[in-house]
Amino acid sequence: MMEVTKDMLIGEILTKDQTIAAILMASGMHCVGCPASQGESLEEAAMVHGIDCDELVSKINEYLANKASV
Repeated sequence: MMEVTKDMLIGEILTKDQTIAAILMASGMHCVGCPASQGESLEEAAMVHGIDCDELVSKINEYLANKASV
């Protein structure tokens, strides 16, 4: 199972699982398709958008764990 960390690049995360884009967008990160975001770490993007990165990482990893257990 893949696990996301805050130092992973947005592009890297989306390459591994595109469905994570919905979580990012629901959290207020609407620029996931922007070319600049592809080279930003999850932590950098969260900081720019005023999002709690640790909370976002937990939410993504919980989603991935639930998806893997199905």
